[in-house]
Amino acid sequence: METMKNLTVACLKQVIKPRPKQSHKGNFGKILIIGGNKNMGGAVIMSASAAVHAGAGLVTCATDSSNFFALHARLPEAMVVDHSDFEALTQAIKQADTIVIGPGLGLDKLAKQILKITLTAVDPTTTLIIDGSAITLLAQQNEPLRPTCQVIYTPHQVEWARLSGLALTEQLPQANQSAQQKLAAHIVLKKYHTEIYHLNNTLSRLPIGGPYMATGGMGDTLTGIIAAFMGQFKTLAPADVLDAAVYLHSAVASDLSQSKYVVLPTDIIEHLQTFMAQFS
Repeated sequence: METMKNLTVACLKQVIKPRPKQSHKGNFGKILIIGGNKNMGGAVIMSASAAVHAGAGLVTCATDSSNFFALHARLPEAMVVDHSDFEALTQAIKQADTIVIGPGLGLDKLAKQILKITLTAVDPTTTLIIDGSAITLLAQQNEPLRPTCQVIYTPHQVEWARLSGLALTEQLPQANQSAQQKLAAHIVLKKYHTEIYHLNNTLSRLPIGGPYMATGGMGDTLTGIIAAFMGQFKTLAPADVLDAAVYLHSAVASDLSQSKYVVLPTDIIEHLQTFMAQFS
């Protein structure tokens, strides 16, 4: 097993570059966020907001129609699709180059149908970020997912236990990497000092972040940042881009924690643009 590398601010300098003067929104990623049932619309709003503020070119939310008004009010930059309209959902999946599925999706029959449609319709060139409810739904299947595209899972330790079969006490780097390689996907294992297991066999650890980040919606915000980075920095090595996205999320929180007892996901989202400007 390779040595686990501690990430530093250098990973941001490596990835975040000045934008070419000849650019348009299509150059910076077509992101689709799938989630947000009637009870958990905030999850998809935070994920989409993070994607927009982290530089995504175009963001669409496939969500319950009851969330449309709130989304338009909070994030006029994003477009919306009713995720129970399977024809429109399939079209949106085919048009995206980066997809997030899971934030606030739920575990009901509709959620299972949406996940199945997504896995069937996704293009091989797409990056698929699987989070939250979608991880649990996949873990409940007898057959492991055989990815047809680049997949990134973003589980916390309990979700990773479901997905990998490793109890919390067994979640050591070598066992985690072995399970990750069987899944043929990148794994962002969210915990104190988050660990990232890459498809190229490299391992990264996040030495920043802290208990000021322990609040609902933090993981949803991370998925949006990852999606924005994977969508707009496509020419760079995926492992480097993923490392930078994960580091940015905690770096902004760490900065804000100097003056805040608790850092909210919405606090991070509001500061992404200014923080990223330091490296451009």
